[in-house]
Amino acid sequence: MNDDPRLTSFAPPEGMPPADQQSRIRGGRLAPSAMISADQITGLILAGGRGSRMGGVDKGLQNHHGMALALHALLRLGRQVGHVMVNANRNLGAYESFGVPVWPDPVGEYAGPLAGFLAGLEHCETPLMLTVPCDTPNFPADLAGRLAAALDAQNADLAYAVTLEDGREQRQPVFCLMKCALSESLVAFLHGGGHKIDRWFAQHHAAAVRFDDASAFFNANTAAELAQLQQLNLR
Repeated sequence: MNDDPRLTSFAPPEGMPPADQQSRIRGGRLAPSAMISADQITGLILAGGRGSRMGGVDKGLQNHHGMALALHALLRLGRQVGHVMVNANRNLGAYESFGVPVWPDPVGEYAGPLAGFLAGLEHCETPLMLTVPCDTPNFPADLAGRLAAALDAQNADLAYAVTLEDGREQRQPVFCLMKCALSESLVAFLHGGGHKIDRWFAQHHAAAVRFDDASAFFNANTAAELAQLQQLNLR
């Protein structure tokens, strides 16, 4: 049930698979790499934040060209992986209407993206999981493929995106492909008081993958940025 009266109810758009099929949205159309198939990857939409910089609203459910922001991300990710699920901590009914599994953080209260990672890892039934945030609907269409290729080539535990902005390398750690076997490591890290992604990454063999189009990672943290995002999509 939608527990925020300010939100619009978003139904899946025309052409989206029926609800009983969406829980296993299959990729296959965009094979991630020669060694890793789409069906080996579960995608996770991270929508569990407070939305503090947007006035406390649920960012993933904000209207973006007639659909929830998170639904844009889900549809884009669903073309690259074999299965999709959502991490959310409120308005669970609204997210469940997308027709995929929805899991809240298993630790803390709005404990950050690593708690979202753990929510996904605890329910992931494939060897790999790919995370993307709900507020970045234009992430690269080859995100899964390039991260999977790097993970395989470097025999890494996880692979994440980096961009070049103003001549400086910028990490995009919430765009991360990881082995689901890392769940025990993440549990220990969080229970030990850790919460920073970079410090957890440092415990593992992490592959950084450079993406040239930094604009593809533009995210809407504020209402002004959401308006800017909508204008970008109209160009």
